Amino acid sequence: MFGCGLGRRHWGSGTLHNSAVSPNRFELVADVSSADPEAIEPVLRRLVGGGIAPTADGFHVVATLSGESARDLNRSLLSALRHVERRTRLRAAWTAGGVTERFFDYVLKGTQSAHP
Repeated sequence: MFGCGLGRRHWGSGTLHNSAVSPNRFELVADVSSADPEAIEPVLRRLVGGGIAPTADGFHVVATLSGESARDLNRSLLSALRHVERRTRLRAAWTAGGVTERFFDYVLKGTQSAHP
């Protein structure tokens, strides 16, 4: 388990969430690329469960995760993957409450209304 002062993070349950707050449910669509996809695959499967499909340089992920915010979930996921292989990149779209937040690695690139 990892912590950041906001409560305990639970990694083994297939979801990322912070026990100190009421978690929101986020739909994740992401492309994960890495210098060593085989090394990150077990960690990715344990953290997100959901649909993981191999790509030329990593994985395409579609999953539902619970957490305080898209930024927190994105940071937690990328940090865990980079703990295994630091040359890992995450391009992710997190959707909850009709809003999609897009990230490249740790950086928020934009927010838009989700289309039904």
